[in-house]
Amino acid sequence: MQTRLDKNGAAKIAADALIILAFEENAPAVAADLYQSGECKGKPGELTLLHNPVGFAAKRVLLAGCGKQDAFDAAALRRTVGAAVRHLKSKSLRNVALDLESGDVSAAVEGAILGDFEPDRLKTDPDKSGNKPLESFTICSNSATEAALQRGVILAESQNFTRDLVNEPGNLMTPTELANRAKAMAAESGLECEVLDRARMQQLGMGSLLAVAQGSAEPPAFIIVRYRPEKASSADHLGLVGKGVTFDTGGISIKPAEGMEKMKYDMAGGAAVLGAMRAIARLKPTIAVTAFVPTVENMPGSRAVRPGDIITSLSGKTVEVLNTDAEGRLILNDAITYAQRLGCTHLVDAATLTGAIVVALGHVHVGAFTNNQALLDKLQTAAKRQGEKMWQMPLDDEYKEQLKSAFADLPNIGTRWGGSITAAYFLKEFAEPTPWVHLDIAGTAWLDEGKPHLAKGPSGVCVRTFVDLALGW
Repeated sequence: MQTRLDKNGAAKIAADALIILAFEENAPAVAADLYQSGECKGKPGELTLLHNPVGFAAKRVLLAGCGKQDAFDAAALRRTVGAAVRHLKSKSLRNVALDLESGDVSAAVEGAILGDFEPDRLKTDPDKSGNKPLESFTICSNSATEAALQRGVILAESQNFTRDLVNEPGNLMTPTELANRAKAMAAESGLECEVLDRARMQQLGMGSLLAVAQGSAEPPAFIIVRYRPEKASSADHLGLVGKGVTFDTGGISIKPAEGMEKMKYDMAGGAAVLGAMRAIARLKPTIAVTAFVPTVENMPGSRAVRPGDIITSLSGKTVEVLNTDAEGRLILNDAITYAQRLGCTHLVDAATLTGAIVVALGHVHVGAFTNNQALLDKLQTAAKRQGEKMWQMPLDDEYKEQLKSAFADLPNIGTRWGGSITAAYFLKEFAEPTPWVHLDIAGTAWLDEGKPHLAKGPSGVCVRTFVDLALGW
């Protein structure tokens, strides 16, 4: 999709459709009669298409309801534009413009690019789906800058890069393929990329990560992508750690068949940190950032780790495996230890870690855990700017009582109660004393049903927040 700014006035744009934002308090001139009749009220999500509007070069005007103007922020603009684009796409319109007298041009173009994404790349006849991409998106504004437009393009395309990775099925997106995609992205973006193979991980002593991988014929990989600013503003070094289980059967503790096909999205955390690095390379924050993606396939092969096995992590701590489906924390603990060894002063991990977080927060909020309130506050500020909802969960010492083993330093699960919290506490045991935030994205990384502004499938959650965190450091 081509994106551009136009300062000649929205009425002169010869597009297939022009989107006009409609608020409850005042009617756009083109919709005065519709407001009087009650046919259009400017309510959030309301979409009214007008054909051959008088005084406009565009063939159609789409009135996009925005609700009350004082409550309309960048996140609402992003959703509104995304919903408008998806509505117009469904009518096979390809050249769309937006009248944006004031507002966040970055959020607007993000909404368009994110709304244009479809998960049907592998269909052999995509024309029949009616989801052909837009050819162009023009923002009509006298105040917007090209730099703001390009920032939005970079963020949205990086989020869609993440969504593409997550959308790939497990037979195509293996650990080796994820590593290859990371290498290609890094080369294109001017980043350093290193991939540790099984032999190197064995040499280092990553017994926890390798235990998860041993049941699969697919070899594991540990992806490390580095960004170094030309002139760092501080000695801080941000580490972004992402869970990269390209398919999760549960291993010997096998999952139920129903819904298992979605376990291709168990690498959404890893994909999010790679997408964030793509944007960071282009937007150039003044802090060093390194991404760590341990990637494996969790399978019940003849060599698979068994319940009751005791493994030794990179940190030296031993772990009793009570459930092989609690594998994400087993690959993350080695990644966290390695990130510390490489000098990261602050850590944030993202992982589709537990079903328990979905029970607690549904599909609305990311669950956020921390051992350092200042770091989480900084992350929450970035998330709020980006319209990504995150809810702080407790991490009190009482939860550690569930993580006791008679045979090893730690078990990999606690009781069924507070499962997302005990999973986070397990990681905390390896993160200490480094300031650390854990984001459980199991309920927010995948949309079972599409939203008006986003297609069904991967959401790309956390990409924009991670980039904002680095830029605002």
